[in-house]
Amino acid sequence: MTRDESMKRNLKTIDNWNGEPIGAGESRDVTLAVSESSSGVVVRIPLHIQRAPKPGPVVFVTAALHGDEINGTGAVRTLIQDDTFRLSRGVVILVPVLNMLSFERHSRYMPDRRDLNRCFPGSKDGSLASRMARTIFDGIVSKCDYGIDLHTAAVRRTNYPNVRGDLTDPEVRRLAESFGSEIIINAKGPRGSFRREACRAGCPTIIMEGGEVWKVEPTIVESATRGVKNVLRELDMLGGTRKSAAFQVVVSRSKWVRAEYGGFLQFHVKPGDIVEKDQPLATNATLLGRDRNTLNAPFDAVVIGMTTLPAIGPGEPVCNLGKLPKGSKPSDLRRLRSKEAGLGERLSDDLASNVLVVEPAEETIGSKK
Repeated sequence: MTRDESMKRNLKTIDNWNGEPIGAGESRDVTLAVSESSSGVVVRIPLHIQRAPKPGPVVFVTAALHGDEINGTGAVRTLIQDDTFRLSRGVVILVPVLNMLSFERHSRYMPDRRDLNRCFPGSKDGSLASRMARTIFDGIVSKCDYGIDLHTAAVRRTNYPNVRGDLTDPEVRRLAESFGSEIIINAKGPRGSFRREACRAGCPTIIMEGGEVWKVEPTIVESATRGVKNVLRELDMLGGTRKSAAFQVVVSRSKWVRAEYGGFLQFHVKPGDIVEKDQPLATNATLLGRDRNTLNAPFDAVVIGMTTLPAIGPGEPVCNLGKLPKGSKPSDLRRLRSKEAGLGERLSDDLASNVLVVEPAEETIGSKK
């Protein structure tokens, strides 16, 4: 089946959404039954479907696949409530909370202790998580031509906004580049993950990672909504001009820098900072403030994510660094970002408000430990 044939088929499924017809030019709030609670009550997730007057691609935008990652929920709700957000063609399916069972528990995991984002495409007779994954896959992914899934960092961590996708797929690359984030991480995703299995099923999908769990952070919401609109503009579904970042780099290798000793961290970098090889990242000290060692960048990199918990044990992750591609100079990227004086710098400053960042002591600069 060609992509055009697939788009026509998917539009027909919108004509009759589970018995509720959605005509051209209409918008409607609907639900999708995905499971049952232990009391036998049907669990439904709310969706908002907006259909343009003209035919075009069908795109899903989902959030809270992990129930504690609600920055995306804030972004999707912002789009739903935006009276100026009107498609010129195609259909967008907006899902503020994909994993209702985990969302109700403020948890990453399902009640059966499984990670839903490792259970796709799921099965009709498997575990609770697997059955829900199958229902979501059949009820949403199978009806769509493209997908955007919004995430945050895990608990006690924060992420500078970045887009992730399998760039060997030209359509995934198209979505990732048009989203407009500074950082794109080239990766298929883990086996059983939503985006990886959606791509395998013929629905090119990217994810955005940004911010922390249990929060709706204004600049993360701004970054996500801007990115979603950028993608829809790239697909000729939405009017207006795409908004670009000051620069864009593709990261193919990342590394967590881990603590050598237990202690209390003093951070020297913020999420999103662009660092040079051997630049100090954090100093580990005793509770009385006596320095034990300083962790340094192993290569030129961007700080993709970092812990927000300064009390650390040996081997625990401190900073997630994305290695800059060959030819990208940290000084040039920093200059481009400062020249823009836009969303990039505001994001970095806002995310750093949850950690105390100070300049490293002069004697630690260049020291390995």
